[in-house]
Amino acid sequence: MNKREPFLFFEAGAGPDTNNTGGHISTELRINERIRVPEVRLVGPNGETVGIVPTDQALKLAQEADLDLVEIAPMGKPPVCKLMDYGKFKYENAQKAREARRNQTNVIIKEMKLRPKIDQHDYETKKGHVVRFLKAGDKVKITIMFRGREQHRPELGFRLLQKLAEDVQELGFVESSPKQDGRNMIMVLGPNKKKAEAKLEVKAAKQEAAAERDAEKAAEHAERVAHQPSTQRKQKRANEALDPDIDL
Repeated sequence: MNKREPFLFFEAGAGPDTNNTGGHISTELRINERIRVPEVRLVGPNGETVGIVPTDQALKLAQEADLDLVEIAPMGKPPVCKLMDYGKFKYENAQKAREARRNQTNVIIKEMKLRPKIDQHDYETKKGHVVRFLKAGDKVKITIMFRGREQHRPELGFRLLQKLAEDVQELGFVESSPKQDGRNMIMVLGPNKKKAEAKLEVKAAKQEAAAERDAEKAAEHAERVAHQPSTQRKQKRANEALDPDIDL
């Protein structure tokens, strides 16, 4: 049987006082000698059902197969145990959890600040940033900042937010309608495409651009070869005739 360091967890009637709710409760599965019930419902290493057997017999089968006896359903009557390589099982589960975390998409909220009387050039610049954020699959918090007497003209900010929402409606939608927050007015735009989809599109665009650059380089190289002086081409053919294996 594989000798492994046992994992610590508390069982009813054993170890520290189970009425103490401040202790750590392990989520590790019970394995091998830590399974203390008289009999178990045994499942083989390939998922085949063996049946209800005494626990000591199940442990003996695990030892003969150089595997572990792992309690996979402790609430069963009797508990269900499986013969497996517990170290390999834990490693594969850790790999799956790591892959799942890697594939998770984190929601990022960008912020763009505007003034209610922004000029057209600045507006186009700010809108360009909003477009870039939405294309990347990020939410955008639009903040209109009022100063002085502008606070008495909230309709200016509202119209500006409406205009921006209409200008980028192909890429995003109004997730949170404009509302006053002290001296500011805030609106949140959400992307029409999910973060994962946006990442795939950006990756595909980069690959396409790289392929175009490679094609341009290949065309430039072919053009340079085609325009080589005739003397160079003749010399190259002569060298190849003398030694066909020569690498020029």
